[in-house]
Amino acid sequence: MRVIFAGTPEFARVALERLLAAGFTVPLVLTQPDRPAGRGMKLQASPVKQCALEHGIAVAQPRSLRLDGKYPEEAAAARAAIEAAQADVMVVAAYGLILPQWVLDTPPRGCLNIHASLLPRWRGAAPIHRAIEAGDAETGVTIMQMDAGLDTGDMCLVERLPITADDTTASLHDKLADLGGRLIVEALEMSACGGLPRTPQPAEGVNYAHKIEKAESQIDWHQDAEAIARRLRAFNPFPGGATQYGDEAIKVWEAHADPADPAVAVAAAAPGTVLSAGADGVRVACGHGVLCMTLLQRAGGKRLAAGDFLRGFDLPEGAVLDGAASGGTP
Repeated sequence: MRVIFAGTPEFARVALERLLAAGFTVPLVLTQPDRPAGRGMKLQASPVKQCALEHGIAVAQPRSLRLDGKYPEEAAAARAAIEAAQADVMVVAAYGLILPQWVLDTPPRGCLNIHASLLPRWRGAAPIHRAIEAGDAETGVTIMQMDAGLDTGDMCLVERLPITADDTTASLHDKLADLGGRLIVEALEMSACGGLPRTPQPAEGVNYAHKIEKAESQIDWHQDAEAIARRLRAFNPFPGGATQYGDEAIKVWEAHADPADPAVAVAAAAPGTVLSAGADGVRVACGHGVLCMTLLQRAGGKRLAAGDFLRGFDLPEGAVLDGAASGGTP
């Protein structure tokens, strides 16, 4: 079976590697244009492009696939490449471009999407982050037959995965990427035998995983400690958590909700008040409960365990952190 692959980040690279290892022929890869990255902001190829080049696969990087859009020449060139590839199916994983109807209609078996959620829950751009943030007990991967809507197509394969109490977006991403790679190979093998099932998504339970914005990193100390801890796990590795003490921005990377010590008058402490600070963490009063921060970072500095951080940054008991801060470098 000939497969066009469209994807960009590491999540997609894992799937491409699995398809190649399974023996599928991939004549063409579509991926986002090279982007500036790193301290030197040099142009960097996406993980999928790097994988394609390592395997000698042709790569197309149009800025748009809309023939009547802002970059019609690039879209027309991509169309010619897609048609010349004579693929049976297109596999799409975190590509980053909307596929117009002409793309969906070109491969005889259509386009299959690897989506990192249990559809119809968490359609959209950031399903891994939002599942952790919401406190979901499980997530998974859905292989979906794409249509013109946003993650609205028929479901072909679904597999569930528990979300553990210490999962971050980084750790859950890796587990889901591996699961997605395995499932898309299964789906294509079933399709080759004519036995890939299709089930319409239910109308109930639909919600959307909106893109993560950097402004969401600001910690609101009036929230519940458990909710803040979930957000910090959801926002690791990006954008992290942010707060401020005086003029100093602080990034928070790891924390957990701490059972309130009866000896500490938490109820009397305003949200954002430092209750204690030591090698085991910085304990801060929240709207409900106590958050214990264990991995922190000064603006321009390294991520440090609480004890090491406190050796160079004085956070006295009674200090009040400001949840409206910005800044810090990830």
